[in-house]
Amino acid sequence: MGKDCCDPSRRQMIRSLFCGSIMLPAVFSHLLSDEARGEDNPLAPRAPHFPGKAKRVIFIYLPGGASHVDSFDYKPKLIDDAKNGRLYEGKRTLLVPLWEFKPRGKSGLMTSDLFPHIGDSIDDICVINSMRGDHNDHFQATMGIHTGSVTFKRPSLGSWVSYGLGTENQNLPSFVVLAPQLPYAGSQVWDSDFLPGVHQGTRVVAGDEPVANLKRRAPSAKIQEAELGLLERFNRRHRQTRASDPQLAARIKTYETAFGMQREMPEVLDLSKESDATLKLYGLERGQTTGFGWQCLVARRMAERGVRFIELIDVGASKNWDAHGDMKTHEPLCRAVDKPIAGLIQDLKQRGMLQRTLVVFTSEFGRSPWSQNTTGRDHNPKGFMSWFAGGGIKGGTVHGATDEYGYKAVENPHYYSDLHATILKLMGLDHTKMQFRALGRNFHLVEEGHGPIDQIIA
Repeated sequence: MGKDCCDPSRRQMIRSLFCGSIMLPAVFSHLLSDEARGEDNPLAPRAPHFPGKAKRVIFIYLPGGASHVDSFDYKPKLIDDAKNGRLYEGKRTLLVPLWEFKPRGKSGLMTSDLFPHIGDSIDDICVINSMRGDHNDHFQATMGIHTGSVTFKRPSLGSWVSYGLGTENQNLPSFVVLAPQLPYAGSQVWDSDFLPGVHQGTRVVAGDEPVANLKRRAPSAKIQEAELGLLERFNRRHRQTRASDPQLAARIKTYETAFGMQREMPEVLDLSKESDATLKLYGLERGQTTGFGWQCLVARRMAERGVRFIELIDVGASKNWDAHGDMKTHEPLCRAVDKPIAGLIQDLKQRGMLQRTLVVFTSEFGRSPWSQNTTGRDHNPKGFMSWFAGGGIKGGTVHGATDEYGYKAVENPHYYSDLHATILKLMGLDHTKMQFRALGRNFHLVEEGHGPIDQIIA
């Protein structure tokens, strides 16, 4: 018998025990690939390049293109010219924002009645009114805001953060995406691409089975432990013949994470012990297991348990913020997210977590100042809005500006890469050192020539 005699049995064990019942697509990808990082535990917490202001990120993404000129980018000239029937450059009919702008908070920042609850938390928020992209299509722009590239498949921002810092809780993934429906570009939004598969985002959906195949399929816990123990023996025996192969050691470690998820994830998703006051803060009824309020509260619970990067996506690639026909379609979408997001900020703040939790709010692009189909607005990648809260930013401030109609970013314009570099810096990561060698070259998340927006950092 050769020294590789156990190899077929090991692979058979992997497939027979875990195919169809593995809890994490990322874990399975990692187990059967050669991408593992050269460490015993690729998800072990790692020291940042320098002391970061934030320990975790909650990234809120609204698919379709939420309108900045109807929410956080106040444009008096647009309002005045639209009311008086003036045309944009003598050609296009300007559309009046449907919601009134008012000064809010001690800072007096102008926000509209479209997001009244978030407006009440404006003193904790820094609004960046000068974001820009370079693609008018949802798919490409969605990839841009998540990966920095609109042309080629690249790892997600969450995967890069996971790769750089690992996770504080070995029983939970480092990168989780709460998404009831697939957004534009589908699962590419949270893909790890050429980074090790263990850094891929794990999707959680609201409902009876938030994580696919999380429930134990073995008849009892004892039988499952026996199966896992047998598999571990095969793995250890296999490893002995390979002189402490660090890649193999990393694969073995992912089994422990998957088993830990079975024990810890149900508790994370169980909101029964949350107080009535907390549920009310998120706009939730007791026993409710769906809705954006549920996503936000679960995000807080994951954040306090050490999950490094949590993305919240409210809707999918249809019936979203893409208001070509009627801007009033923003109203029900706002009702669904406004109170929960404000509740999340308030809850983090009162628990002493906001200072170390970076909350990011964005869409893939904004909307045009002129009308389309009478009461709708077209796509606008040339100028849009994102905002940050907590995590070391200057609250109650506005950075950058679009022109007087909200069409083009003209003051301190920032590209996707600048947004990403800012997030990395707040997490203590130097974007110039964040690289991975693949296909014979070094890849970075942040494009050359871009960097963090230092003006918004406290």
